[in-house]
Amino acid sequence: MAVRITSVAKQLPKYTRETKDILPFVELWLNGQEDRFKRKVLKIFENAAVDKRYSIMNPEDVFLNTSFEAKNDIYIKECTELAEKCLLKVLNKATLKPTDIDYIITVSCTGIMIPSLDAYLINSLKMKQDIVRLPVTEMGCAAGVSGVIYAKNFLKANPNKRAVVIAVESPTATFQLEDYSMVNVVSAAIFGDGCASVILSSYEDEVGPEIKDEAMYHFFDATHMMGFKLRNSGLQMVLDQTVPQTIADHFPKIIHPFLEQNNLTIQDINHLVFHPGGKKIVQTVEDLFGALGKNIDDTKDVLRLYGNMSSATVLYVLERFMDRDIPKGNKGIMLSFGPGFSAQRILLEW
Repeated sequence: MAVRITSVAKQLPKYTRETKDILPFVELWLNGQEDRFKRKVLKIFENAAVDKRYSIMNPEDVFLNTSFEAKNDIYIKECTELAEKCLLKVLNKATLKPTDIDYIITVSCTGIMIPSLDAYLINSLKMKQDIVRLPVTEMGCAAGVSGVIYAKNFLKANPNKRAVVIAVESPTATFQLEDYSMVNVVSAAIFGDGCASVILSSYEDEVGPEIKDEAMYHFFDATHMMGFKLRNSGLQMVLDQTVPQTIADHFPKIIHPFLEQNNLTIQDINHLVFHPGGKKIVQTVEDLFGALGKNIDDTKDVLRLYGNMSSATVLYVLERFMDRDIPKGNKGIMLSFGPGFSAQRILLEW
């Protein structure tokens, strides 16, 4: 029984700024720091390969000494509204009603809410009362692909059902005002906010790329590399500088055995649907695949236009492929990395 991705949609937050327009706020934040450090930070923002980003908060609120409670309240209100708009958009794309969904997975790691987001969406859109729920909260950037994997496995066991994955993130809500570390600076330079939804189906007559296989790869002794620390001031980013090199070192183990078990090689893959973790990770992946005649232009474009939106970002890349007329039989790989440290992979066939 085939499980297919039938529709993908994104929803952008209401505030947006180009990077050049954020720099004055960064300069104010750096007031009192050494001139050399200021120049270094501004150069990081300018060279992050992010031209524009969106946010659930305006820049003034991001750079105010707002409490964790206040920022999390904004996160709950704005992300709930964003997710509802995104869900309605993806349903409309697929010509479906809220009651046509049997399984709802909500994905987010940049705020805290209990009940989880899915409960609010079920109420506001009057979805099925026996809908199956799964909130995914602690898998970071990898969770967009993880959610699709969980949905696929549910649908594989349940014919004639549909699932929706909704990833909504606000990394700007985690910005640490009193933290002048390189981790806080780099994350502020590359991250943005966003929401994306994807519908999957196990109905035989629905169209879209089929999920042929999926797998997770876990790096040993790497829990320190990526994640958040819960502080009184909020969620403090953890981002080890060795992440790009670690990905490069493990790439053969991540990609080639996965393809081999499907009797494929990288030459058989037409489309790379990769999560843009940041400029260095993008360059690392591009160096690895460029020599093989492959490109990740869509990944680079999504980073440039929106920044890294954690779990939602890979779905923005996927939407670009879903909106094209891709020939039957073409194959693609979805790939994202996240805390753990882990890599999530999906093999698609149109």
